[in-house]
Amino acid sequence: MTSPTDPDGGPAAGFTLIEMLVVLAILGSAAAILLARGPASSPALEARGAASELAQALRLGRSRAIAGDRAVPVVLDLATHRLTLDGAPRPTLPGSVALAAVMADGSRPTRQAAFVFAPDGSASGGRIALGAGTRRLVVTVDWLTGRIGVDAN
Repeated sequence: MTSPTDPDGGPAAGFTLIEMLVVLAILGSAAAILLARGPASSPALEARGAASELAQALRLGRSRAIAGDRAVPVVLDLATHRLTLDGAPRPTLPGSVALAAVMADGSRPTRQAAFVFAPDGSASGGRIALGAGTRRLVVTVDWLTGRIGVDAN
């Protein structure tokens, strides 16, 4: 029996059915391993994302206070990780991120940390420590200027 040939008389180029099935089996096995592993998560990335979300909400609160010429509260529920800006809910921070707050007056709230931004841009002040795994970040609110900062701790 002769092997298949192309119109020019040479051997036909291409893959056999067995070769294609082997490749598909390898790809299927690799996909199954990746899917079984689940979504990739990193405690450091979760802490950084939570700090970014918190800082964004605080900055937005300060901007609204200045633009609207009124006091605007930003409240973080330390137990449920819920964040509200001027009474409106914001995305909930990841539950795997530990939260602790210290207000400008030195108090350490255990339930809610409330930051109030005044129309002149100042704020009640304080800081919130976020931690996940070995990653520690601190979001600060300067009481005099209302400036929001995120620092690694």
